[in-house]
Amino acid sequence: MENLNNLNLEEMDFVDMELEEIQELAESLLSERKYSMLRQMLANLNAADIALLFDEIDKKEIPLLYRLLPKEEAAETFSYMSRDMQKTLINTLTDRELRAVMDDIFLDDTVDMIEEMPANVVARILRNTDEETRKMINQVLNYPKDSAGSLMTIEYVNIKKDMTVGEAISRIRQTAVDKETIYTCYVTEHRKLIGMVSVKDLLMAEDSMQIEDIMETNVIHTDTHEDKEEVAKIFNKYDFLAIPVVDREERLVGIVTFDDAMDVMQEENTEDITKMAAMTPTEDNYFNTSVFSHAKSRIGWLLVLMLSATVSGFIINHYQESFKLYPLLVSFIPMLSGTGGNCGSQSSTLMIRGLSLDEIKFKDIFRVIFKEFRIAILVSIVLAIVNGIRIYIQYGDMQMSLIIALSLVAVVVLSKFIGCTLPLVAEHIHLDPALMAAPLISTIVDICSTLLYFKIATVVLHISV
Repeated sequence: MENLNNLNLEEMDFVDMELEEIQELAESLLSERKYSMLRQMLANLNAADIALLFDEIDKKEIPLLYRLLPKEEAAETFSYMSRDMQKTLINTLTDRELRAVMDDIFLDDTVDMIEEMPANVVARILRNTDEETRKMINQVLNYPKDSAGSLMTIEYVNIKKDMTVGEAISRIRQTAVDKETIYTCYVTEHRKLIGMVSVKDLLMAEDSMQIEDIMETNVIHTDTHEDKEEVAKIFNKYDFLAIPVVDREERLVGIVTFDDAMDVMQEENTEDITKMAAMTPTEDNYFNTSVFSHAKSRIGWLLVLMLSATVSGFIINHYQESFKLYPLLVSFIPMLSGTGGNCGSQSSTLMIRGLSLDEIKFKDIFRVIFKEFRIAILVSIVLAIVNGIRIYIQYGDMQMSLIIALSLVAVVVLSKFIGCTLPLVAEHIHLDPALMAAPLISTIVDICSTLLYFKIATVVLHISV
């Protein structure tokens, strides 16, 4: 690092700098106790980048570094931090500092944090929030964990239909500082949601116009007890920035914002990916999860799949007389089971993705089967011809070529059928379709393909078993 006295932080482009470079600069400034330069550097960084920087800095320096941040940026940075980092900071901040942080954090971020903190930390957080905020936190915490109510924030802008545009804009100016988003304002009457209007519409309208004349009355909303995954799908479908949340009596109680919906999508995708890899989902990231927890999340499915695979062994053992007459039969088992597993995994992956995006429903099952059957016929014919020719050239055995060709057609058709139907059936009986992914499909197809292969072989070769 060059002489720190010659650094001109105002001319440095922190946007294009790598995190390692920023970390090195921060550590150099810390070691030489150049706090004014460090404060200036932090002022040029985005809150999300500062939170990442805190993960890399020596934990002993974090309280000092955090206290160098301006009040508003400190609260925003805090909301971006990992839960472990937040817990570390809460334990080091004074009550006055913690109160200042909690005053500037949006309610939904506070609730998310409280849900994952130990009891002693939660008690300290609640002790340093005002009575009204504590009531609102408890209100949100009373909703089911995975519901829209637990995801929402109650910091939104509401206006009345008999207001003029000028009055509405004035209200936004007065209250916007405490709201998470002001891009959409919600029109309420006796707390019931009756319309909405965007800030763009307000700015484009005359000040004397009434809100009732420009508001949108067909408002897409969600219920407090709606599953948060369904809420995320609404965002994906309509590209909203926020969705209003109403209770059973159609009263507006909060909004879900786009950033929270993105977090839900990431959580659901992570959960699906882990299930598709035959693992139990974990809430912590990879490095924060212990070796024991990783092993525990994987061993269950591995045991199930391993024991299931023994069925293939029983089938092979049943047809051992065939091996004695035609030892060459054994060499093609891995190729057939592998091809079947790959074909089944392709179909199941497409079904799981289609179900998660609401592109495919259970009612489409026969359309799906018919389509996958046609795909299977085309794919299997190509594979059968290529392998049939290869085997005949390599071994000069027409019977074996025919056995493999017929087996490939049967295995591919069956595996496509299994791969496309199991996720749909799982969804229909309220199981997660991600469970019917590659490992399970491969195991089932492996059993079926082995059985089909030997059935075809015994018929073509006229072997009695």
